[in-house]
Order: sequence, then C-alpha cells, then structure tokens
Amino acid sequence: MSKEILKDKIALITGASRGIGAEIAKAYAEAGAHVILMARTARALEDVDDAINAIGGQATLMPLDLMKLDELERLGPTLYERFGKLDIFVANAGLLGTLSPLAHGKLREWQKVMDTNVTANFQMIRSLDPLLRNSEAGRAIFVTSGVARKDDRAYWGAYKVSKAALEALAMSYAAETTKTNLRVNVLDPGRVRTKMRASAYPGENPDDVPHPEVLMPAFLELASPDCTKHGEIITAQTQFKAA
Repeated sequence: MSKEILKDKIALITGASRGIGAEIAKAYAEAGAHVILMARTARALEDVDDAINAIGGQATLMPLDLMKLDELERLGPTLYERFGKLDIFVANAGLLGTLSPLAHGKLREWQKVMDTNVTANFQMIRSLDPLLRNSEAGRAIFVTSGVARKDDRAYWGAYKVSKAALEALAMSYAAETTKTNLRVNVLDPGRVRTKMRASAYPGENPDDVPHPEVLMPAFLELASPDCTKHGEIITAQTQFKAA
C-alpha cells in the first residue's frame, strides 16, 4: 500500500487524544492526510499533534465535547468554511460506563453512554453527510465492539446496547448511501491495549494485549480511495494483517 494513499485528504477522528484514535491520526497523517483531531480539550490533543508534526504531518486541533449535542449541528458548516471539504470521518470516541447489572444502573449514566456512543454519531452523520457525499471518495468508519454481538456478556449493559445501536445506525446509513461515492463501514478492533480495556479488565496484563498499531492496516484500507467495502462489520485483527 502506498505511503501516500491519503494525500490531500481531510480526515476527522473523534477520540483522537489517546489509544486507537491517536494511532489512527498518526497513521493517516503519515499517509498524507490533514487530520482533524477531536477530543474534549485541546490540551489532551497536544501530544498527538506534536507526534504528527515530528513526522512531517499536518493536524488541526478541534476541542469539542460530544455530550454538547447542539454544538455538533455546526460541525459540518465549520469544516466546510475552514477546509472546503471532508473526505474521511472516523467515529472512534466511546464511553464504557459502569459495568453492573442493568437493574442497578443509573438513568443519568445510561443516558450519558447512549449520547456519547450513539446520539452524538447520529448528530455528526446529520451534520457531515453533505461533505462526505460531495467527496470523490468519502469514507465513514464507525468503531464498535464485539460485545455488541455476544449474547453471553452480562453486566455490560449500556455499553453493549449502545454499540449494538451504533452498528444498526451505521448499517442504515450504509444502505442509504449505496449509490454514492461514500463507503460506510463498521470496524471491531478486538482485544487492544487501551485505557478503556484496562478499566473493563483491571486484572489483565497489558503486555498480553496487542497495541493499537496492529489495527492501522484496517483503518488505512477502509479510508483508502480504492476501498470497495461498504455496509460491512469488519473484525480488524482477523481480516487485516500488519504490513
């Protein structure tokens, strides 16, 4: 795969301050894209920005809290005014919530998980859709979890439900964009060394879990102008191998 497969592309990555999102941002920048780094605060994104500058890449910091749903309405127009287009949208940000029996859950926390993992992405689809459709090779990638499809996973309540809903949301969007240049897919990272996984599995040795770098061939392929996949739920570590 060419090292400049994303040359001149504009890519927006949510949850870009650490973990999978940070690695996506660096990989896309190295592949030639101008990356827009979104997270709650600019300070959280500065280390990623420094890493991108160090490899000669370009980034724009966009501090925005996904819980501020009304502000997401202005995202598309803001990007159009600044860049004139958007080629790639990676919906990576997610919230785990508390792992507990559903009957013990708190409504406020349930709503926060659902807003972050589902409703915010709905809002961004609404706002970014015109830009993505107008791109010569628009790409939308939604990051899910295998938990969404595991019926035996107790106590994952809001997170499991939210990721199942996210998959349904993305598949609906894919069905609506079949006859366009836009390609919409869902990516399941599998076991990856992240802060969220450490919270879910506190007794796990992080050295036994793959680094997010192993996912980059998958994210690069799905963002590529040559990608033909559409409306698929892809398990990254089994369908893609590191280059």
